Amino acid sequence: MSRHDKLVSRFRCKPKDFTWDELARLLEGFGYSEAERGKTGGSRRRFVHDSAPAISLHKPHPGSIVKRYVIKEILRMLIEGGLI
Repeated sequence: MSRHDKLVSRFRCKPKDFTWDELARLLEGFGYSEAERGKTGGSRRRFVHDSAPAISLHKPHPGSIVKRYVIKEILRMLIEGGLI
């Protein structure tokens, strides 16, 4: 099982301690890339894909743990997009 497969498996369990860095690696493994932002991008982040819908979300702060509702929404989007 590859590192990406292990990360996908962990993500599908909707853990309470999933970090922003893990989420970014997960999305990059599916072909997403973080869109460039202007000088005042703030905490809002956007991940774009060639054929799947874009994902917009807030980067958590001051901690790095992603909220569970965000995990559920991204999981739904990945399933609907046919990536999982």
